[in-house]
Amino acid sequence: MVTFHVLVGVALGYVVLLFLVAFWAERRAATGQLTWLQSPMVYALSLSIYCTAWTFYGAVGYAARSGLEFVTIYLGPTLVMVGWWTVLRRLVRIGRAQRITSIADLISSRFGKSTQLGVIVTVICIVAATPYIALQLQSVTLSFAVFAVDPWQTADLNAAAAWVAVGLAIFTVLFGTRNLDANERHHGIVMAIAVEAVVKLVALVAVGVFVVWGVAGGPEAMLSRIEASPIELWDQSNSRWFTLIFLSAAAFLCLPRMFQVLVVENVDERHLFVAGWTFPLYLFLMSLFVVPIAVVGLDLLPVGSNPDLFVLTLPLDQGRDGLAMLSFLGGFSSATSMVIIVAIALSTMVSNHMVVPIWLSLQNRQGAVMSGDVRDVILLARRLSVAAILMLGFIYYRLSGGGTSLAAIGLVSFAGAVQILPAMLGGIFWRGATGVGAAMGLLAGLLIWLWTLFLPSFGTDALITQSIIDHGPFGLNWLRPQALFGFGGMDPLVHSVMWSMILNTGMFLIGSLLSFPSPIERLQGAQFVDVLEHTAGARAWSTADATAEDLLVMVQRIIGSTEAQALFQQEAATQGKLGYLPEVTPAFVERLERELAGSVGAATAHAMISQLLGGSGILVEDLIAVADEAAQILEYSNRLEAKSKEQERTARALRDANEKLTALSIQKDAFLSQISHELRTPMTSVLSFSEILGDKDVSPEDREQYAGIIHDEAQRLTRLLDDLLDLAVLENGQVNLHEQSGSLGDLLDRAIRAVGLQKGEFQVVRNPKAETITLTTDLDRLVQVFINLIANAMKYCDAVSPRLKISITESYGVYNVDFIDNGTGIEIENRQVIFEKFSRLSDQSKAGGAGLGLAICREIMHRLGGDISYLPGQYGTAFRVVVPK
Repeated sequence: MVTFHVLVGVALGYVVLLFLVAFWAERRAATGQLTWLQSPMVYALSLSIYCTAWTFYGAVGYAARSGLEFVTIYLGPTLVMVGWWTVLRRLVRIGRAQRITSIADLISSRFGKSTQLGVIVTVICIVAATPYIALQLQSVTLSFAVFAVDPWQTADLNAAAAWVAVGLAIFTVLFGTRNLDANERHHGIVMAIAVEAVVKLVALVAVGVFVVWGVAGGPEAMLSRIEASPIELWDQSNSRWFTLIFLSAAAFLCLPRMFQVLVVENVDERHLFVAGWTFPLYLFLMSLFVVPIAVVGLDLLPVGSNPDLFVLTLPLDQGRDGLAMLSFLGGFSSATSMVIIVAIALSTMVSNHMVVPIWLSLQNRQGAVMSGDVRDVILLARRLSVAAILMLGFIYYRLSGGGTSLAAIGLVSFAGAVQILPAMLGGIFWRGATGVGAAMGLLAGLLIWLWTLFLPSFGTDALITQSIIDHGPFGLNWLRPQALFGFGGMDPLVHSVMWSMILNTGMFLIGSLLSFPSPIERLQGAQFVDVLEHTAGARAWSTADATAEDLLVMVQRIIGSTEAQALFQQEAATQGKLGYLPEVTPAFVERLERELAGSVGAATAHAMISQLLGGSGILVEDLIAVADEAAQILEYSNRLEAKSKEQERTARALRDANEKLTALSIQKDAFLSQISHELRTPMTSVLSFSEILGDKDVSPEDREQYAGIIHDEAQRLTRLLDDLLDLAVLENGQVNLHEQSGSLGDLLDRAIRAVGLQKGEFQVVRNPKAETITLTTDLDRLVQVFINLIANAMKYCDAVSPRLKISITESYGVYNVDFIDNGTGIEIENRQVIFEKFSRLSDQSKAGGAGLGLAICREIMHRLGGDISYLPGQYGTAFRVVVPK
């Protein structure tokens, strides 16, 4: 007999194995090794999340109680994978095109990126998932109870359920909310789910093979037992069969966990082809031995045994402890994998559609730019949401008493989740569907489901009294939960599904027909309905008041500094502009919105950009696209738009060039004036003190002092002339580079010593570990660049406690050395000319030189094959030196 302690040890060991699998997958994904992680077979196995403890344990109990009715739970998803190919393909294509992160994001994005709709769908999903989470906790608890022999162990089963919930929360937080992925994909979790899919399939098939060949005596004897069993009798209601097939098919699309693995985690649309036959095969194997196990369990086990646990109790009854342990792991896998995925999906919905919108509403108009790090807010919200969701499941488990059959609890959850179906299908197939209609339908379906099925599921006199069930609230018979509108005598499940779907669909149609979609709803409707024809998003943003730097700061707070700067630099290069700040165009803002949508959802991303840009305006061309005008008119309009934008960019470039030339002309005049001043002042001193030295009456002490002044002024002249000659040589390409190898850290040390930095007067923050890089280049020239940047920071940083941070990163085959101080930075209008040789900042008193330093630095880096540029969005003066490897 397997002891309770051994069972706990095996469960913990299995959890450790899942940790290792998830960690391995995360490491491979981080290093770009995605071959196995993105295989179609892993994707198909991840769909097995549909097979929870309900199908592992509960299907046998379902068969023992209701005969062949359990088959409906497998038929629905099979019909979807085989016959609803268009729907699946549309959902996956929409998910990739619109960067959808959850089913709530799909609905809110389709209907004008409505935050309110996202909240409604999130609430529906949480309430519907709560019974299902409780089902998983109940199954794990019951499986532990089978192995518990001591009274104290049985008494602690509720505590065991609580500890299971805590463990699942920790696992989900570690691997599901570790970081904010712009694609919302969780490679570690998906790989762990695939492993669990294999474990539960092997376990159930192993028990089935043992029952057929080891207990029944072979297939023929097994068929004889089935024929003699009441399970074989067909006494099911056709209406219930139709309802159950519809429920399982619709739930396959609408359950948050299924949408997560089916759409969000999909990396290649072609994987649907493989899943189209492998997943139905998986369901067939999972259901193959359900009836034999149920029949043999009813024959051999004592009367009153829980049929939900036949998969466990049969091997134990036959003395097969090892098989029982394998069966326990299969059931444990079924329960834990479902809870992990649903917690990830629901926590994403809560953070994207509840927490972040509330956080944004508490900010002022600049909140999206100037407030705290949004990434931290989102990750904290998701982690807390995971804990709260699992707590709700545990509370439902305790309130319901844990006595309801697993199948009954699962059907309650299914009936709640399918309330999303009318809005989903209407949104992807009907352009005329509106957000008003979707909200009316969702709320109507939610209320009917809550009243007719969810609240009664807690049991008599728990949340609804028996008097209300028999006579309705306040004696209103037509509001009886199980006889709504006077239609009594029906199966409670059929009754609830019928009325909730009728009223849901009816209110959706009426609301859509009586309301008019907003412009953005029409644009999104066109994109969703026509997604198979095109996937480009509608450009609806007005960028008149937008600045690239504000957008950069906002994007950095969502996807991180490195990724945001790379995105902006790529766009700038595409537009043919130098630097990191591209021109703010509607197309670029649309691209930013989609990048943000991958992390925070479409509705929240739209709200954040709207907050920054002050709303969006719909272009005439977009309305033409929505109206489906003739293709020739649309093509001609697009050509005109492209030409117009090209002319706008050219005009803007000419204006920028003219402003730059004007500024340089002014700077040149100032430069010549400064040069004449810089030359005249030391020359005057040299001449004056030379004449004084010619006087015979000068004392030896004064003579020594005057000679020192002449020497210092001569050195000042020499430095100025060296700078001018150095710049001329660099510009003419006549410089000879002396290639050497050395440590980057040593070069920075040399530069700091050269500027005469005194300890305590100016803080320099460095990371010695990151500086252990060997460079092969002209080290003296590179040090010259470092010296100039550090000296400039010492001169110009106006912070109370001046600080310079030197950080090193690696990207695209180069090393980036960033010099970032904590001063007020350089004004935007000065950034375009600071590297010009005639350029100086307006405050001439601080420079002390001719303003050639940055121009020389630029020429040096170009000769070294690297670059130097101003780094925007850092809240201080920041320069990036790019050094080739």
